[in-house]
Amino acid sequence: MDTILVVNADPSSIKFQIYSVEGDGRLRQQLKGRMDGIGNRPRLRANGAGGYPLADRAYPIEAVPDVAAAMDIANAWLRDELRIHPIAIGHRVVHGGPDHDSPVLIDHGVVARLERFIALAPLHQPHNLAPIRSILANFPTLPQVACFDTAFHRTHAAVADHYAIPRRLYVEGVRRYGFHGLSYEYIAKNLPRIAPKIATGRVIVAHLGSSASMCALSGGRSIESTMGFSALDGLPMGSRPGQIDPGVVLYLISEKGMSASKVQDLLYGECGLKGLSGVSSDMRELEASEDTNAKLAIDYFAYRIGLNAGMLAAALQGLDAFVFTAGIGENSASIRARVAEQLAWLGVKLDVAENARHSQLISSSTSLIPVYVVSSDEGLMIARHTLALLMNGSATSSVHPRVS
Repeated sequence: MDTILVVNADPSSIKFQIYSVEGDGRLRQQLKGRMDGIGNRPRLRANGAGGYPLADRAYPIEAVPDVAAAMDIANAWLRDELRIHPIAIGHRVVHGGPDHDSPVLIDHGVVARLERFIALAPLHQPHNLAPIRSILANFPTLPQVACFDTAFHRTHAAVADHYAIPRRLYVEGVRRYGFHGLSYEYIAKNLPRIAPKIATGRVIVAHLGSSASMCALSGGRSIESTMGFSALDGLPMGSRPGQIDPGVVLYLISEKGMSASKVQDLLYGECGLKGLSGVSSDMRELEASEDTNAKLAIDYFAYRIGLNAGMLAAALQGLDAFVFTAGIGENSASIRARVAEQLAWLGVKLDVAENARHSQLISSSTSLIPVYVVSSDEGLMIARHTLALLMNGSATSSVHPRVS
């Protein structure tokens, strides 16, 4: 049985999935696992397609010091114990920069080019690339495919793609990219099945999780996003601030004497819901808290979603539907209700019972704008791209020509 391994690495964990390639070319998830606690309390956990446990093992800290070591252990477990030998590996890579608007087969040259974007996504890019390098070293003939979170947004018009800065900086790559593209792409491709009447219309998708953003879809294509040059912009997140006046950064450097690295640590790790609340970066803990600052963080989160929805509706010149996805969007009925209150001016009205049941359609029959809850599947999207690239025999051009 041919299989595809999907890998999503971050600073403290590696998430992986195995998909079997069925006779009709469809993909079926066979197992899902993760190596958590890298450099702290490493633990390998995995479950089969039916949810039954396949592994739950702890490792000494020194055995899993980094992401590359975690990839080696997970790979050895899959190959030596489960006898799974994938025909290819698909990787989530957060930043493709200005060069890549579609998935690409990986070689050493591609890795070198992607290393240039580490400064644009310092929390993710180095860790996305670590397992790629490990596999290149240990299995150099095994095809690997990079799937970019930025690629789906490369359809933006020039007015949405630019900042009001000197053109030379834009040519160098300082532009608005947008992220969570694999999630939005999955939603866009599945809306025709879920809600065919609105799939080709004007849709706002809210990817709400510890990392959060929103995307404006027109005819299934991204035309605007709340995230820009980096994954810091737009909505407040678990520990990232979202939109912030650049003057704040200048103040921190000039008046507080903070170095660039200290500012980076602050913006990526100490802001957002965590910074506002002083309680937690986890929305579940904030919702359970009686702390007034926790309430402020929740109110702020819903308020900023409402503001950004107005911006995206303006970019779309109207709105035909609103979609919630990702961890908070799919699981928190109270956050969905708070956001719906912010969107009442657009004619949004929730069905309280359907929202509480986490139904797919949660708006009332009298709502002018239908509201959906749709689960995203970035892993399946990566597996599809990887299989398509293998079947084509080579990567299609992934260089985005527009610089105007």
